[in-house]
Amino acid sequence: MMAKMRPQLSSLFCALTVLGVVCLCNVAPAAAAYRLGVGRADCTGPPVEIGFMGYGEFSQRGQGIHLRQYARAFIFEDERRSRVVFVSADAGMMGHAVKRDVLNLLKARYGDAYRFENVVLSGSHSHSVPSGFLMSYLYDIASLGFVPQNFDALVEGITLAIVRAHESMREGRLYLSETTVHEANINRSPSAYENNPRWERDQYRDYTDKKLVQLRLVDGGGRLFGAINWFAVHPTSMNKTNRYVSSDNVGYASVLLELDRNGVRVPGRGEFVGAFASTNLGDASPNIMGPKCEKTGLPCDMLTSSCPAGAGACIASGPGKDMFESTKIIGTRLYDAASKLLIAEAGREVTGPIKFAHQFIDMTEQQVSYVNPTTGEQETAHGCYPAMGYSFGAGTTDGPGAFDFRQATLTDSSFWNTARDILAEPTPEDKRCQAPKPILIASGRAKFSYEVQPKIVPTQILLVGDFALAAVPAEFTTMSGRRLRAAVRESSLEAARKDITVVVAGLSNMYTSYVATPEEYAIQRYEGASTLYGPHTLTIYLQQFRKLMRSIALGEQVAAGPMPPFEDDKQITLSTGVVFDGHPFGWYFGDCKVQPRETPYRRGDTVRVMFIAGNPRNNLMHERTYFTVERLRPEFEETNSVDAHQQGGGGGSRDVWEVVATDANWETKFKWHRRSTLFAYSDIELEWEVPEQVDPGTYRIQHFGYWRYILGGIFPYNGTTRNFTVE
Repeated sequence: MMAKMRPQLSSLFCALTVLGVVCLCNVAPAAAAYRLGVGRADCTGPPVEIGFMGYGEFSQRGQGIHLRQYARAFIFEDERRSRVVFVSADAGMMGHAVKRDVLNLLKARYGDAYRFENVVLSGSHSHSVPSGFLMSYLYDIASLGFVPQNFDALVEGITLAIVRAHESMREGRLYLSETTVHEANINRSPSAYENNPRWERDQYRDYTDKKLVQLRLVDGGGRLFGAINWFAVHPTSMNKTNRYVSSDNVGYASVLLELDRNGVRVPGRGEFVGAFASTNLGDASPNIMGPKCEKTGLPCDMLTSSCPAGAGACIASGPGKDMFESTKIIGTRLYDAASKLLIAEAGREVTGPIKFAHQFIDMTEQQVSYVNPTTGEQETAHGCYPAMGYSFGAGTTDGPGAFDFRQATLTDSSFWNTARDILAEPTPEDKRCQAPKPILIASGRAKFSYEVQPKIVPTQILLVGDFALAAVPAEFTTMSGRRLRAAVRESSLEAARKDITVVVAGLSNMYTSYVATPEEYAIQRYEGASTLYGPHTLTIYLQQFRKLMRSIALGEQVAAGPMPPFEDDKQITLSTGVVFDGHPFGWYFGDCKVQPRETPYRRGDTVRVMFIAGNPRNNLMHERTYFTVERLRPEFEETNSVDAHQQGGGGGSRDVWEVVATDANWETKFKWHRRSTLFAYSDIELEWEVPEQVDPGTYRIQHFGYWRYILGGIFPYNGTTRNFTVE
């Protein structure tokens, strides 16, 4: 409303100059506070035959795509040309080698503009995306080792997103706002949370953070072109039975926000970039119906998350009838909250200089002082060699583990200790340091060809005006995140008398499992058992981030610290590549094996078709798609005609086929079936659930792919269904 009134107000001021009032009609608006850029790029990994990252389930291997993976980049620069970058990628987490190679590619293009110190790469933590990119043995085990194709997909996609953000930089302003989102997360380890001090818990209403924090990017003309949203929830609405690549609930929220703001039908298009990034989500689950015994439906034991014999596993479920509906419900709730903030243009403007600090530290060499809760005495502790506890083997209520492990286990067993010692035997010092954790995997002592879990970790703060981003290389629990935010804020107040808003950027730059509070660690639920460096891991991080914030506030430099080891040449890869593709006699690649039905489809129906196919790993189709759903437009119009034909499709001489959906849309599913291992036959089944908003008319589906010749070479193909009708 005020924007519409400005010309009239300006004329009024000019008219009043006869009364001695200064004319403002030719006064330029105040200069924008920052230069800002946004970029998005496809970073989808190999969608078939590769294990997923998150649940550690060897049988959970990709069989297609439900939602594509994207990297979303945001660049912030102040008038002094001080610049920082934040990237949220639809990945399980982030790896040090991924960031290193992204920076190397950027250096070749932009020199020293982008460095370890001023770039944060954060993984969204979806558990339904390919693994094999972390170069740490324990984290790559589900994918049978390192997967170069997935590593390259992340590196190239993230790099392209940053390049696009760099090329799109323009003057703009930042606004920070927040809202409360109910019914989107619960604490999956309430018994551990309740072991935190009562006085501390009394400061908070909920067992999880319910605030969604939004940073809004607006250009010099007042036009919105980007937003980052942080909300604490695990992207585990898609459970470990899922076999389709998916960015899960937060990825779907991003898709909804971008489709809405860009006014497009197909994800990945349009100028506006909207991310839902990870924060302190360690114990925050989207499965808000809570854990129940699988076979009886009765509540599980709260402490151990176990069920009586014969009652099945203890599993939490979401609000929907299945994992797809639960993903949609949680994602929509996040989207609704973020969208309302954008529409309301709520919040305060972020102003001030941009600063940053980064340091690598060896967690095993860090010392901290703390007050012993039993004696009240001041004591000194140090970080332990990495180790995982028995409760790690139990998994979580989002995805239970195997064998007879239970959460909250404080004792070991001779059987599992014998199995453990084959890989690595913990020293007496390890056992003392990690207590009360009984060590199941002594990863820090393993004499493997390369690192099982990291010892050297990155710590980093980006300060944009009075907004601080604390980038942590792990999953912080709810209370751990609250303590970290308070520590960074207090450090700023002490060193510079400056109050700031702090957000924890989780799973950034490297992955080192979880960080629980010392009190939560004592309970040894999954999160505590997965806190690598012992009970004082969080205490070390609090000390380190206070140090980084002080250095920023006082303008001091911090040493770079020890660089994590280079271990690319030591990686083991047991996952084989595509050898060749074959097709049955009388068929060829792209032939439609199952056609759409001849009778019309209606809204809510599912169109299913199938093609003779090559292996999808032959080409990941970045910035493209394995299939399109297209609607025939009877009159010649250029709108979207390029999209319809970009991959080899064709229509009539005057007909134009408009793309209405791809393999990135929620309502589509791409499923790959291996029909013969010996002859390398495979089919691709494509599904399109006809949405409620669809236009009636004539439709078709096109499939695009590549096949590998047994004597070498990869060749493109495509196929098209017959036309079908939607009423």
